[in-house]
Amino acid sequence: MKTALITGGTKGIGKAVAQRFLEAGYEVILNYFHDEEAALATQNEFNELDYCPVLMRADVSDEGQVKDMFGEIFRIFGGLDVLVNNAGISKINVIQDTTLADWEEVVGVNLRGVFLCSREAARAMISAGRGAIVNIASIWGEVGASCEAAYSATKGGVIAFTKALAKELAPSHVTVNCVSPGVIDTQMNADLTDDEVEELINQIPLGRLGSGEDVAAAVLFAAESSYVTGEVISVGGGFAK
Repeated sequence: MKTALITGGTKGIGKAVAQRFLEAGYEVILNYFHDEEAALATQNEFNELDYCPVLMRADVSDEGQVKDMFGEIFRIFGGLDVLVNNAGISKINVIQDTTLADWEEVVGVNLRGVFLCSREAARAMISAGRGAIVNIASIWGEVGASCEAAYSATKGGVIAFTKALAKELAPSHVTVNCVSPGVIDTQMNADLTDDEVEELINQIPLGRLGSGEDVAAAVLFAAESSYVTGEVISVGGGFAK
């Protein structure tokens, strides 16, 4: 049975991705860091559906914790077939009010975390001669978002990192792709007012916000497509095109 690690896999997009992989027959490892209560609730929810995902707590921005997590994965499963780098945070603020600590926290999770997890996964996948890495970026990494300079910068970095790593790992038959969600109806966007949501919907040709399931379908496609690599798959309903 194939194995998949989804970072930030207990909420929002990550949870939807986890469910899609469980339904496809994967052994799934759900990484989380802060909210253990939500992680356990998600695990129990999947258990009730007769799925048995494994929870692993680790701060993806911390090198030691990432190494320990992958060591445990390799000990239990003997390898890893798919890595989905989904963990991410955002801080909304104008640039003059963005502190260095804010910037470094966003960069740490959104960009350093992708690097650290990809490096550990790549070592095993290169040895195995197969594997897939799927990075979750954002439409804001493509076009930029006002008051989200740090977030936009990191997601743009994820896109560039994806393209570079895809070329590097292709000779080892490891694919690296990026899924770039548009405006998705998740907790990260829960603070938007009704007027703001309506304004965004008016800019989306398909006329609705995206769902976690929309993103999850693209992630599974990217993970299982052996001849697709280095691509940015936009899941935005035509937004910003």
